[in-house]
Order: sequence, then C-alpha cells, then structure tokens
Amino acid sequence: MTGKFYDEWQVGDRIEHPIRRTVTETDNLLFSTMTHNPQPLHIDAEAAKASEFGQILVNGTFTFSLMVGLSVGETTLGTLIANLGYDKLVMPKPVFLGDTLRATSEVVELRPSKSRPGQGIVTWKHQMLNQRDEVVCECLRSALLKAKS
Repeated sequence: MTGKFYDEWQVGDRIEHPIRRTVTETDNLLFSTMTHNPQPLHIDAEAAKASEFGQILVNGTFTFSLMVGLSVGETTLGTLIANLGYDKLVMPKPVFLGDTLRATSEVVELRPSKSRPGQGIVTWKHQMLNQRDEVVCECLRSALLKAKS
C-alpha cells in the first residue's frame, strides 16, 4: 500500500504499520555516532550498566526517527509535498537493545490548505510500541499532501 492523497483520508482512520523492527546494538551505535551524541547511556556499556536501567538505552531520537520512517509507506509515500511539523513528542518508556518495535498511525485532524488549492494538511498521531505493547514513543505529525481531485 502506498500513501493516500489528502482527500482519501478521514478523521479516525487508523493504520497498524506492517513492518516491525528489532533494534540492534549497531543501529543504536551508528545513529548515536552519526548524530554526534556522546551520551554514555547510549554508547558505553559499563556506564549504562551502572545506571538505574542496568543496560544500554537506545537513543530516543533513533526511536522517533524509526517511528516516522515506519509510517511513511502507508501515509505519505508518493503524496507528500512537505512535512510541516512534529508536536507533543513523548517517550513514556525506555527502549533497550533487542526490543522489537512497531508503529501505528491515526488521523486526528484534516484541513484543506487555504493558500494552496488542491492540497491539504493531515495530522496523524503516531505511536511506537514494543513487544510488550507498551508505548515507547508518540507524537503528532502534520504534513501537506496532494489532493487526488
């Protein structure tokens, strides 16, 4: 399934994205180093072991990026003009190496563009859940999409 056009969405539409991802040490280490994040909780096993978590925590910005990436195929692939913003980002539970994550999306708002005829803004509530069905990340994402008609 590819992304939908603005006028194909309805408030309340919900998607369980089919791709799941088990987070590896390589994912976390590469993302942390590529983004110049030296937080010992992400890259130093001994420091992480001495923390209250007792193990390495996966970089939260990796978790956020993965959540958005997992949603693209069914939301905006081929119909996106621009991502407009991300709001109310929260990470209520930690992610650890070996966790398997999945994403869901629900349309919470639709509005036609006032300045761009034939386009509209869709806002989704994205959630990332681990293998225990605990929400580990969520946000609102607004995007400007092409309309079909």
